[in-house]
Amino acid sequence: MDRPAPPANGESAPPPRPGPTPGRCHFWLPNKRRYCANSPLSSTQYCGNHPPESSSASRRRVPCPVDPSHTVFEENLEAHVGKCPFRKHADALAAQPYYSKGINSGGGEADVTSAAKRASVHKLSEEEFWGLVAKIRSAHAAATVQMRESHVAPDACDKWMRGQVDRTVPYQEKHVVQQVSIVGNMETFGLLRRGGAEDAAEAVAAENALAVVEFGAGRGYLTQMLADCYGIRNIFLVERRSYKLKADRSLRQNEGVTLERLRIDIEDLNLHGVQTLSGVQYLAIGKHLCGPATDMTIMCCLHEQRDHKKEKGHDYHHLRGLALATCCHHLCQWKHYANKAFLLGLGIAEEEFHAMTWFSSWAVDGDHNSQDSLDAEDSSSEAREAKKPDREIIGIERIIRCIPGNERSALGFMCKDIIDTGRLQWLRSKGLDADLVSYVSSDISPENHLLVAKCRS
Repeated sequence: MDRPAPPANGESAPPPRPGPTPGRCHFWLPNKRRYCANSPLSSTQYCGNHPPESSSASRRRVPCPVDPSHTVFEENLEAHVGKCPFRKHADALAAQPYYSKGINSGGGEADVTSAAKRASVHKLSEEEFWGLVAKIRSAHAAATVQMRESHVAPDACDKWMRGQVDRTVPYQEKHVVQQVSIVGNMETFGLLRRGGAEDAAEAVAAENALAVVEFGAGRGYLTQMLADCYGIRNIFLVERRSYKLKADRSLRQNEGVTLERLRIDIEDLNLHGVQTLSGVQYLAIGKHLCGPATDMTIMCCLHEQRDHKKEKGHDYHHLRGLALATCCHHLCQWKHYANKAFLLGLGIAEEEFHAMTWFSSWAVDGDHNSQDSLDAEDSSSEAREAKKPDREIIGIERIIRCIPGNERSALGFMCKDIIDTGRLQWLRSKGLDADLVSYVSSDISPENHLLVAKCRS
């Protein structure tokens, strides 16, 4: 078992790693900071997923081509593909009329990992690093919008704010304030009728005909609020993962509600192929669309090839507007980003963009929440500023560690602002009335940017 390195400069040693649980695999999972919980094979102390030789560089794990959410040993890849448990779903999905591989992707090379982004930053010279920081600050001052606070709690959502909802719905109350403000901003921006289901009968009928497509829907509780408070009856939930404890059951029990859950990656979704959405006016919504999911969503809703697709027999539908809460900018990818022209106009090319996305996590997480980045920092800014870097740490990492925590955080927020401003400008260039607002205070969630837009016709 590996032992932690001795402490440097007289600092206190980290707590010793606990021993493995008897009868469990002895493989240490560094990201989870615990041992594997699987039972070992009879002939070894390790489970079938973690044989001792798995740590050898000669055995490399690669993403499964059927479903990249899991990995397999490279030498077992061919045999695994034939029996992958996700194969049946993948084959069924490929046969759907709304499946179009990579339609909302920018194409190009494979995604750039966080480790690769970090390595690229660490290759910079000191002069190049500070030049990039100066360029980010200059771009932020010149191009970003002045984001206004828009913390809204509409009357229509009172029963959610007061907890007077179906308690069989296992939503997390800490998210209610965020959901209420997203919905409230939609109402304020004219995407929803004020009062929702409390309106006159003719207004309710018009609103009931409106559909909602929630991207990255997860368990679907944002849409649940729209159904409860605004009488939305046509619901489409887009999510690539399978979830338990979701809102679907409650929504299906709601009389008059039609619900369709599309288990598909946004990257591959062609909305014009969703037959039940044809000819329908819809709202596109999403709460915390991680990284490139925001770019792929706006591409999905405003695809350049929509007229071409219509000519091929797909029925056209009508976007009324969208409300997308962005997050996880550190996961953004150049190949997916909607407004490369905006960044290039600021002198920010691909490698600089990926460095910017890596910096963006400093806004909410000083250590990038990974083993390959900065060590976890003390909670107070004074402690961060006073902390001296290890003498053995050299180059860009040493420079980064010497930047006070509050300055790193400010730079991270600048990067997030620039990325979202480019998205805002792209929506406006497509003829939408659009705004970028802070929809909750940062103490509720530092991921508090909301893109809201409305079609003019």
